[in-house]
Amino acid sequence: MGSERECEVDVVDFSNENMKAGTETWLSACEVVRSGLEENGYFVARYDKIGKELCDSVVFGMEELFGLPVETKSRKTSHIPFHSYLGQVSFLPLYESLGIDNPLTLQGCQKFTNIMWPQGNHRFCESVNEYAKVLGEIQQRAMRMVFESYGVSMQQCDSFIESTNYLLRCLKYRTPQMDENDLGMHSHTDLTITSILHQLNNLNGLEIKLKNGEWIGVDASSSFFVVMAGDALKVWSNGRIRPCEHRVIMNAKKTRYSMGLFSFSSEMMRIPEELVNEQHPLLYKPIFDHYEYIRFYDKVKIKEADSRIQAYCGI
Repeated sequence: MGSERECEVDVVDFSNENMKAGTETWLSACEVVRSGLEENGYFVARYDKIGKELCDSVVFGMEELFGLPVETKSRKTSHIPFHSYLGQVSFLPLYESLGIDNPLTLQGCQKFTNIMWPQGNHRFCESVNEYAKVLGEIQQRAMRMVFESYGVSMQQCDSFIESTNYLLRCLKYRTPQMDENDLGMHSHTDLTITSILHQLNNLNGLEIKLKNGEWIGVDASSSFFVVMAGDALKVWSNGRIRPCEHRVIMNAKKTRYSMGLFSFSSEMMRIPEELVNEQHPLLYKPIFDHYEYIRFYDKVKIKEADSRIQAYCGI
């Protein structure tokens, strides 16, 4: 049916050529996507469009990127909070990351590359752009499935996708030293619409908190992409979708590289009327300014997702 359940993980085969819109396979997969996002805030997309050569090229590029001096990595690459360099944090010593705005365009990748390597780095720019476009395909198909499963028109979905901005975040986790614990990233939900995480060099570490409170690890695979709901998708769905709480535990014996494609709405987001009824009364203000929400979080730093969403736009 285009999907399967493995160790509490909802897996949807995006490589299935029979999974075309309107088919039984497509509709079945839409239900798996919706239930996964509503129950635990995520599902796993199996997609085989990133071959070994591209994967190796992206890993090589990340090794080059994180090998740059801290002064270079710390250069401002975006005016949006949390979109530039994050690292050298005392309570997260294993973690570093850099964000690339508009990575689905060659211009966006080139702008970032020119800041990091004024002399140029054509291989990095080309490989990261090719890679990001594949993650963009996954994100957009996932959103079509979400809209379809809730009975919201594809016209609204097309408009939603057109107004989506992307950030590709390159993530590095070094191995802990003798006096350090193995926490790579603390438990959190993302401020995004969706976050697509790919454990790039096949090292496990990503853990997700299920609705029942249990933590499970998601096995790394070159063809497994973890599609997680962020805060904004909870607002858009009028509270039906659960933001995915996740963390990273660094048990690997060598540096772990991961990629995240984060999506944001560039226009005012509206809760579809199809998602408001007697059983699901309106929970949030009907218009949501995504980037203002990010700036709000930057000021108030409310850790718990439901609390910060309620503080920002709750009715």
